[in-house]
Amino acid sequence: MSLMNKQIKVALIGNPNTGKTSVFNQLTGLNQKVGNYPGITVEKKEGVCKLSRGVKAHILDLPGTYSLNATSLDENLVIELLLNKKDKDYPDVAVVITDVENLKRNLLLFTQIKDLKLPTILVINMADRMDRKGISLDVALLEKKLNTRIALVSSRKGTGIDRIKELILDYRSLSTEPCVNASAIDRTYFDSLQNAFPDQDLYKLWLVITQDANFADLNRHTVPDTSSFNTKSRSELKRLQQKEAIHRYQFINNTLKDTYTTDMHAAKGLRASLDRILTHKVWGYVIFFGILLLMFQAIFNWSAYPMDFIDESFASLSEWAKGILPAGVFTDLISEGLIPGIGGVVIFIPQIAFLFLFIALLEESGYMSRVVFLMDKGMRRFGLSGKSVVPLISGAACAIPAVMATRNIENWKERLITILVTPFMTCSARLPVYLIIIALVIPDKRVMGLNYQGLMLMILYLLGFLAAVGSAYVLHKILKTKTKPFFVVEMPNYKIPLLKNVVITVVEKTKSFVFGAGKIILAISIILWFLASNGPSERFDNAEEIVTEHHQGTVISEEELQTEIASYQLENSYIGIVGKAIEPAIRPLGYDWKIGIALVSSFAAREVFVGTLATIYSVGSEEEDTIKNRMAKEINPATGEKLFNLATGVSLLLFYAFAMQCMSTVAIVKRETNGWKWPIIQLVFMSAFAYITALIAYQVLK
Repeated sequence: MSLMNKQIKVALIGNPNTGKTSVFNQLTGLNQKVGNYPGITVEKKEGVCKLSRGVKAHILDLPGTYSLNATSLDENLVIELLLNKKDKDYPDVAVVITDVENLKRNLLLFTQIKDLKLPTILVINMADRMDRKGISLDVALLEKKLNTRIALVSSRKGTGIDRIKELILDYRSLSTEPCVNASAIDRTYFDSLQNAFPDQDLYKLWLVITQDANFADLNRHTVPDTSSFNTKSRSELKRLQQKEAIHRYQFINNTLKDTYTTDMHAAKGLRASLDRILTHKVWGYVIFFGILLLMFQAIFNWSAYPMDFIDESFASLSEWAKGILPAGVFTDLISEGLIPGIGGVVIFIPQIAFLFLFIALLEESGYMSRVVFLMDKGMRRFGLSGKSVVPLISGAACAIPAVMATRNIENWKERLITILVTPFMTCSARLPVYLIIIALVIPDKRVMGLNYQGLMLMILYLLGFLAAVGSAYVLHKILKTKTKPFFVVEMPNYKIPLLKNVVITVVEKTKSFVFGAGKIILAISIILWFLASNGPSERFDNAEEIVTEHHQGTVISEEELQTEIASYQLENSYIGIVGKAIEPAIRPLGYDWKIGIALVSSFAAREVFVGTLATIYSVGSEEEDTIKNRMAKEINPATGEKLFNLATGVSLLLFYAFAMQCMSTVAIVKRETNGWKWPIIQLVFMSAFAYITALIAYQVLK
C-alpha cells in the first residue's frame, strides 16, 4: 500500500519531563482528542498531523515511562502496545523523545525499543538550552552509533518539528537493527529461550517473561505463551534485568563519550538558588500559600467582566427567543428551560478557564514538582505516599483523572487510601456552586486589599484538603498500612511556560468540562422544565384562579400577583412534589424544597446544581433577572426572612465541600477498585459527613 493511500501510525514515547507533550502539541495543535484506553481508565491522547500533500500521521501520545520494565499500569500500556502487532494502534514508527540535558538516562528506553526491531526515530528536545548549559553534540556520529535518524528540536521555539515530519514520512528507510545485543548478558539462557520458541522475536519473549505479574495484562492470544518456559525464578529474572540495564548503560556511556560533551563551567546556579527558596521548610509553604491566594483572588476579580457579559447575553437571548418565537410549549422550553439552564453553566467558563490556566502554568514552569517534593514529608504521617500528592493536586481540576493518576502508586493500600480521599479535594465542578453561593451570602468587601469572597473560596479549598488528609489518617490507622513507602520525584528544569501548551491545555480542559457537563445539563434542564411546567392535580392547572381568588379585596401589584401564581404553580408541579417529599430531611440544614430539587439533580454532577436553580427560578416568570438576583429574593416561608442568608449559605457550601455528589467519580472508583464495596463506603461516609457538618453549621449560625 502506498503512503498516499494510508495514514502513518506514530507512537510518541519518552521519559516523563522530556517535553513529549510539547512535541505532541507542536505536531497536532488543536487537532487532537483525549479519551481512555479501551476498558482502562488511563488517559489516551491522540491527534492528526499533516506530513505532506495527501499524507497524514495518526499520532498516539503514550504514557511516560523510564524503561520497558513496567512498574505501574500506565507504563505497562506502552509494553502491551509494542508487543501486540494486531493492536489497531500498533505503530508503523516509534518516535522517542529525549531531553538534551538527560540524554544518558533517556537513551535506556530508546535502546530497548530499538531491540523490538521497530523503525525508531530519536528526537532530542530542548536544543535551545545547549548553549546555556555548555552542551555540544555530534549528531552525525550519534546517528551512526545508535543506528537511527535524529531530529534535534526545540519544542519551545518550534524548531526541528519539520525535521520530525520528514523522518516520519521516510520511516521505511530507517534501520530496524538493534544497537545493543541484550542476549549478551546470559548467552546460555537466551539461546535456550530462542530454541524453545524459534519463530518468535527474542527480545519480545524476554519482555513477556520479565513483566511483573501484578501489572501485566498481556493478551496471550497475540503474544507467545511462555508459561511452560520457567527455567529461572522471579529473583533470578530481576537480577538479569539489572544486568541488562548495566549492559545498556555501558553501551550508552561509550556512545556519549565520543558524541556528547558538557562544559562543566557553564552557569547552572539559578536553579539551585530557586530550589533552596521554593522548597524551603518555611518559605516554601509561604510562597505556595501566596500563589494559591493569588489564584483564588484572580478567579473572582479577573473573571468579573467576561461573566457580566455572558450574563447579559443569555438574558437578552432568552428575551429574544420569547419575543421572536410563537407563544407555546416549545417557546417556553427554549426560553425558560434550555437557555437559562445552559447559561447557568456557561457563565462560569471564565472562572474554570482561570483555574486551568493557573494549573497549566504551575505544571509547565516546573513548579508543580517542587510542590510535590515540599508536601511529601507532611503527607507521609497521614499514611499517604509521596506520589499521592499528584492525584490530590490534580483533584483541584477533576476527581476523575485524579483517581486515574493513582495508578502510579505501587502499594495497593496507599493507592486505595488516595482513591478514597481524593474526591474531598475541591474540583472545578464545585466551583460554579461555590461562586454563586459565596456571591449571595458573603459581602463583596475587602480587608487589607483582599476580597472577602476570594478568601472564602480559598478557605473552602483548604477545608477540602484538610478533610482529605484527615480521612487518610483515619484510613491509615484502620487499614494498618505497614509498608514504608519510597518516594522519587524528578525535579525538571525551570522553564518559562510555553504559550501554545498553556492555551491548548486551557482550551481542551475547559471544553471537556463544558461539553461533559453540558450533555447532562441539557438533558436535566429539559426534564426539570417538564416536571416544573406540569402537575398532577387541579391546583396546578387552576393556579391562576386560586391565587387570584385568594387575593380578592387586597391591594397587590400585577407583578407580585404573577410571581405568586408562578410560585404556587411550581409548588404543585411534579418537581414541587419531589422537593416537598424530601423537605423534612433537609429543613434542619436550612434548605427548602427548591434547594432539595437542586440537591437531588446534582447527584448526576455537582455543576448541575446551578443549571437546576436557573431552570427552577425562571419558570413562570416574565422577568429576566439573573439567577443570583432571583435566589437573593427568595423568602423562607417559615421565618419570613431571606432564604439565602449566611447560615443557609455556609451550610450549603459545607455540604458541597464534603458530599460525594458525582456519579462519574463513583463509577471510576468502582472500576479502579474492581468492585462496589469501596465506592459505596465512600459515598455513604462522605454524604453522612457532609450532612452532619452542614447541620451543625446551620444550627450554630442561625
